[in-house]
Amino acid sequence: MNPVIAIHGGAGTITRAALSAEQERAFHEALDHVLQGGQRILEQGGSALDAVTEAVLRLEECPLFNAGKGAVFTHAGTHELDASIMDGRTLAAGAVACVKSLRNPILAARRVMEEGRHVLLVGEGAEAFARDNGLESVAPDYYFTEARHAQWQRALAEGRTDLLDHDAQALTSQPEPIDPDTKMGTVGAVALDAQGNLAAATSTGGVTDKRVGRVGDTPLFDAGCYANNRTVAISCTGAGEKFIRLLAAYDVSALMEYRGLSLAEACDIVVMRKLPTINGLGGLIAVDHRGEVCMPFNSEGMYRGKALAGGPRSTAIYRSADE
Repeated sequence: MNPVIAIHGGAGTITRAALSAEQERAFHEALDHVLQGGQRILEQGGSALDAVTEAVLRLEECPLFNAGKGAVFTHAGTHELDASIMDGRTLAAGAVACVKSLRNPILAARRVMEEGRHVLLVGEGAEAFARDNGLESVAPDYYFTEARHAQWQRALAEGRTDLLDHDAQALTSQPEPIDPDTKMGTVGAVALDAQGNLAAATSTGGVTDKRVGRVGDTPLFDAGCYANNRTVAISCTGAGEKFIRLLAAYDVSALMEYRGLSLAEACDIVVMRKLPTINGLGGLIAVDHRGEVCMPFNSEGMYRGKALAGGPRSTAIYRSADE
């Protein structure tokens, strides 16, 4: 069984006109750096859990993506972050939501899972738990980036609420982006290790100008993150409320387990057929128990990549001819 990892950094209307050649190169380099971390762990015989944790941690450290350092602003001008992780071997899971002072929410989510007493901690309770477990806290200005602040200011000025990350990104990259309300910002990773174990992890800063206290699909298992050794590991990115309503991540697994569908068939039903019926835009990354990878999206593009242990790495932004 060949270990494999796949990652995403958000989906939406990502057109070539919206990114300069320099910006596009920066995204590819960042995605490749993330893949290297997870790939190295798998090549050394490490676990899928460690691989997805490392990948998402690297995404949280990169200001290009809406998680950790690059988190978007709430309506109040603050930051609230969510993260989750799930072990396909045991179905153990951990998540945090609405945290405001953790450098790496994914590490807190993993610690919640490892402790095993709870599955989801929120707000001050999650932050206290993280501090008690020696995880790094940061001041609110740690998350600040000029690009995210400009997005938020533009959203306020134009009266646009709950902008998904790459919608807001487009506000500062081109005057009239195509379909400017359909860009989503979340990061995630899925992996299969040499022992045949699956894992998934997801992290986000939410949506630009969101209400304080809003929680999307990212920390909700079955909606934005899921892993089960019998079927698949999934990490979603998109309009979180729609993914919650359809239990999108678990639905892929259920279609495989109960209807006997292939990974590609199950993903196609959820992403290309079910989500559009409720105007759900976005995508997901998935790896099944055989090592097959699928990264479908019903938007114009999705920041994504995959790597085999001991094999090549590839990254992509736009839709290819065979997608």
